[in-house]
Amino acid sequence: MRRLSAQKWIGGKWRPRLATIVVAILIMVMALPLVGLFFFRLYENQLIRQTEAELIAQGAVLAAIYAQNAREAGIPAEKLGALMPPQESDTASRSDNPDYRPIEPSLDLASDYVLPTRPAAVTASLDPVFAAIGIRLSGILEETQKTTLAGFRLLDPRGVVIAGREEVGQSLADVEEVRAALSGRYASELRLRIPDQPAPPLYSVSRGTKVRVFVALPVAVDGKVAGVVYLSRTPNNIVKHLYGERGKVTLAAIAILGGTLLIAFVFLRTVSRPIYALMERTKRIAAGDRTAIRPLDHHGTREMAELSAAFLDMAEKLHARSDSIQTFATHVSHELKSPLTAIQGAAELLRDSGAAMDEAERQRFSNNIVTDAGRLNLLVRRLLDLARAENLAPSGETTSIGAALALLPVDNRLAVQIEAGGDIGLRISGENAAIVLANLIDNSARHGAAAVSLTASSADGKATILASDDGAGISPSNRDRIFEPFFTTRRDSGGTGMGLGIVLALLKAHDGTIRLVDSAPGTRFEITLPVV
Repeated sequence: MRRLSAQKWIGGKWRPRLATIVVAILIMVMALPLVGLFFFRLYENQLIRQTEAELIAQGAVLAAIYAQNAREAGIPAEKLGALMPPQESDTASRSDNPDYRPIEPSLDLASDYVLPTRPAAVTASLDPVFAAIGIRLSGILEETQKTTLAGFRLLDPRGVVIAGREEVGQSLADVEEVRAALSGRYASELRLRIPDQPAPPLYSVSRGTKVRVFVALPVAVDGKVAGVVYLSRTPNNIVKHLYGERGKVTLAAIAILGGTLLIAFVFLRTVSRPIYALMERTKRIAAGDRTAIRPLDHHGTREMAELSAAFLDMAEKLHARSDSIQTFATHVSHELKSPLTAIQGAAELLRDSGAAMDEAERQRFSNNIVTDAGRLNLLVRRLLDLARAENLAPSGETTSIGAALALLPVDNRLAVQIEAGGDIGLRISGENAAIVLANLIDNSARHGAAAVSLTASSADGKATILASDDGAGISPSNRDRIFEPFFTTRRDSGGTGMGLGIVLALLKAHDGTIRLVDSAPGTRFEITLPVV
């Protein structure tokens, strides 16, 4: 339970698993078409507005024809209906000409209440004057309906149908939108339609497939209502189109599903699988399995390959560092154990022998204790110097070979000669450069050299320094081990085997290098350092 909590709350913040994010993305991709089915209702509403606008245009033409026939028939004023209301100010403001009476579509499928199916017409008496107008316009209605597929009714001022299929002679005055038109106002409504055939199953997701648009326009003659043009039509809908293209819709759904699965496969193979493989490899390396330090079988992407390579390189360096520390600890314990054992043995002999030991032997054992204690002191100082060198941060100071040599104490054992480049600026502090030279000179002295020569040159931002001596040189069998901590062939003369290790650590800290190069006779080291 604690392990699971640590995995989920790394750094005190919950983070989802990669698999969770992938699944969420795939679900969103698959859900986009389904979300589109809900957003297409906005398009349905636009189709209803478009249907209403078309009915208004058709009704306006028929109303103009109806008004012209009513004027030609000379219908007396007492047979006309209600007075037309004055033009609304907001409508007038939409036109530069006050004689224009534009009608804007106003139906909204999302907010308007859908009324029940239209009430049936009731029997009424038909005025002969208006009946004659209806007969004259019936042909126009029939021809128009063949093209527009809309339903047309022409009503007289009392709401009686004078033209329009089988309802001629019946009254629609009680219909809500007709009643509004008889009072001189435009009216439109959404009503449930009566389907002439069963609706396809897909129609259940759409509201627009169940309604019919009804529009009622008053016919104005001499400022009064001379009749009503009553129109209706089922709006076009996207669901009908989708159902008609159901084969293509099915293929599209299969393509979307296939594309989603393909995305999942590609993501799994190129991202998720390598990440989990690297996580498993990390656990094995942490458990000490060194065979796990090898490239992944499949990287997927270039970035993952670079991440894996960087991680494995870091693991190799950490293991090498661990081995180095373990070896170093073994060497340290061995180097410290020898003088400590000698000191302990000499001290016990001095304690146990008492008066039986003569002064010469007592002096010899006392000297051994002092010598071994001095060796221990030197080892400890060398260890501190090595630790300081390995954790050194460059200070940004600069120096030259000549300036570094001036910091060294005068040593009569060796003569140091600068052959060339003594004034080249080096990116290392004078103190650290002096430590490097002091250890090299001391190493030459311990191998029988009488003189050391230094030659420096610079190119491409790097200085190359050759430190040569005329000593006994280094045997081929020892050349590969000279930079190992505690390796020395002069232990009997006080060598600790740490001088060259300190030199190597100091140069690494300043982006420098050191290597042994061939020379005869003596020994020659090549050092590189950045120049100023």
